[in-house]
Amino acid sequence: MRKLDACARWEIAIIGAALPRPRFATLRGMNANPFSGELAGRRIVLGLTGGAACFKAAELCRLLVKSGATVQVVMTEAACQFITPVAMQALSGQPVYTSQWDARPDNNMAHINLSRAADAIVVAPASADFIAQLAQGRAAELLPLLCLARPAERVPLLLAPSMNREMWAHPATQRNVVQALRDGTQVLGVAWGEQACGETGDGRMLEAPELLEELIAVFAPKALAGQRVLITAGPTFEAIDPVRGITNRSSGKMGFAIARAAREAGAEVTLVAGPVSLPTPRGVERIDVVSALNMREAVMGCAQDAHIFIATAAVADWRPAQEAEHKIKKDGSGEVPRMDFVENPDILAEVAHGARAQAGELFCVGFAAESENLQANAQAKRARKGVPLLVANIGPATFGRDDNALLLVDDEGVTELPHASKRVLAQQLVDEIARRVSGWSA
Repeated sequence: MRKLDACARWEIAIIGAALPRPRFATLRGMNANPFSGELAGRRIVLGLTGGAACFKAAELCRLLVKSGATVQVVMTEAACQFITPVAMQALSGQPVYTSQWDARPDNNMAHINLSRAADAIVVAPASADFIAQLAQGRAAELLPLLCLARPAERVPLLLAPSMNREMWAHPATQRNVVQALRDGTQVLGVAWGEQACGETGDGRMLEAPELLEELIAVFAPKALAGQRVLITAGPTFEAIDPVRGITNRSSGKMGFAIARAAREAGAEVTLVAGPVSLPTPRGVERIDVVSALNMREAVMGCAQDAHIFIATAAVADWRPAQEAEHKIKKDGSGEVPRMDFVENPDILAEVAHGARAQAGELFCVGFAAESENLQANAQAKRARKGVPLLVANIGPATFGRDDNALLLVDDEGVTELPHASKRVLAQQLVDEIARRVSGWSA
């Protein structure tokens, strides 16, 4: 994946924030509870404009509050036709603002007070008319007014467009999106699917969890800015016949969590995923593979441009020497078919011993899922693979789970990342990798 000029490639319309913000908790002290507050202490202005997707804004508000944020809802007159301020007040726990002439502030300057108090402003849904107002610098209502009045250097503005497919594709809308991007607004793009009007196409607002993920990424420190990260995740499947195969219990959750954390840290991330059904993290390029040979081909094609390679995938060590053309059936004789195996390529070792890794241009991180003697086996595997950092865990204790504990083995010795959610461990591991990469040379 390559960075694109957001203004020239407006159809992608996804850009990452580079604002340096403090992490919400210390490296070792983050709470593993997913609802404990990734946005704790953050003050978010949630703007709603006219659109059927206002029902998604209600869900987004709920998720923001659950993540620890203080949410101040601001609605346009048109938004009030789709959802009531009473409903949004009930969800946010805060009085809703709808008018620039609201007399509640002592200074009668709601647009100043709200924009100065915010850590970020999210407009979801953002209508075509609202985007046009921003692009042209017009402010007929409170919401566009406070967006124009915000201190742009410290208060990011994120737009989640929502409109009919023809409205989204119209040249005027696209010109306005380009202008909004040039003015420093983050346009999060649209989804494809069924629309309220009955048509199908681009223009749907992103789902609430996707918007929450984007907002969390805004506040993450960009420790890997400018880095291209290649990650493998999940199991591989080695076919025996058209319906059977050899695989393992890896869920891919750890690798996907690392991909998300690396993207939040500012990296361009490519994720090579074995056969899993996990959703792709926002902003991550995904390449789906099945077998170890498929994975090797994908990795070798991407490794030439990567700066960091993180091999979390549980690649099968062996595969059947030959895949049967048809299903192998029992014949009632009680005899077990003979099956020969061949060793799969060692993807991590091949990359780690390659010219770029040896020249200090590619930092390789290996993973080891053990069932016993974790530290000894991890140290032996690190030496065998020839990687600067190896991350080990007890496989049977973590496969398919949302939590884990990790052991980091490198030249510095052994570092333990205590039991926590895989989300938290991924953030910690990315921080540890960033620290090592900043001063690493082979």
